[in-house]
Amino acid sequence: MIAFLRDLVRTPSLSCQEGAVAARVADEMRAVGFRDVAMDRIGNVVGHLGRGGGPVLLFDGHMDTVGVSDPSAWRRDPFGGEIESGVLYGLGACDMKGALAAMVYAGKLLMDNHVQLKGDLVVACVVQEEPCEGLAVRVLIEEEGIRPDWVVLGEPSSMNIARGQRGRIEFNVTAYGRACHASQPELGENAIYAASRLIFGVELLSGNLNHDRFLGPGSVAVTEIQAQAGSRNVVPDRCSFIIDRRLTLGENESRALAEVQSVIARERVRAEVKVTQYGSTSFTGYQASQYSYFPAWVTDENHFLVKALERAVREELGARPKMSQFPFSTDGTYTAGIADIPTVGLGPGDEKLAHTVDDQVRLEDVANAAQVYSRLATILLSGK
Repeated sequence: MIAFLRDLVRTPSLSCQEGAVAARVADEMRAVGFRDVAMDRIGNVVGHLGRGGGPVLLFDGHMDTVGVSDPSAWRRDPFGGEIESGVLYGLGACDMKGALAAMVYAGKLLMDNHVQLKGDLVVACVVQEEPCEGLAVRVLIEEEGIRPDWVVLGEPSSMNIARGQRGRIEFNVTAYGRACHASQPELGENAIYAASRLIFGVELLSGNLNHDRFLGPGSVAVTEIQAQAGSRNVVPDRCSFIIDRRLTLGENESRALAEVQSVIARERVRAEVKVTQYGSTSFTGYQASQYSYFPAWVTDENHFLVKALERAVREELGARPKMSQFPFSTDGTYTAGIADIPTVGLGPGDEKLAHTVDDQVRLEDVANAAQVYSRLATILLSGK
């Protein structure tokens, strides 16, 4: 399992460029004994265990990683897969190649222990989760026809049970001005100045957003800004910026949109706001498109799936796990938030290290995750 994980970390797999790591995952699944291993139209790698004809448990993990923005900031080679004192370092080790290895080897544990599954365990290693969570698993369910009864997300959770997350929506706001020569700015309307007033208004929204006792408060952040002008000596007539809005329970698309529209109205700026649209071409050639709205979700702490996972952790690791929520967005936005499939998360790795130059995972946690995943499959699919 460790050798497999090192190969995964050493194989770059940026979003839409997951082909090499997908081939490696498929080879490993076949080697350990999964049946019907295949790559679907968008590039997800899917393997099955069990006799079918019963409930379906889906293990969901993504193969893609974010990029390396500044290689000199890394103390270790981000693609080295170095191991020191029981910790593996490298891009994606925490988020979330450690869980991918654990999910595949959970299947091997089940086979080695001759567990008879009355249903199917499906391990899905998906693509493009980083830029557009929920996209690839939606393709798997809606277009490939896999219908799970339960979903387990392997995102890093410090081996605690994550039973929900805030949602998110991405807005593009465009403020309009009137171009003129920069030597006579009074003759025009500077769109950057207009946008800056809106950005300040958006910042002021932070103190008035909903707060859920479990998921916490909603949040808002401006994450990108661009201006358009004929040259640097022209007052720009257009300035656009991106808003990342995190949605807690009680917040939705229409409410978040109305908040931004109220800022535009109050500032009396000529501007428009719209939800962005994600578009991409998978390494398989699949043309993907998705509206950038991802709802919040929570699975009740007394739900059968949560209790089963809690039991699996207790039986395998001898400790009661903490209940928590993911601080970031996951494929649960689709499986739980849209498809209404019971969903829960547990994975190796400290979530605070995801997307950092200290990306790492403890090998003991990867092994523990494999044991917990296999125990959960035994509980849910064999009744033991």
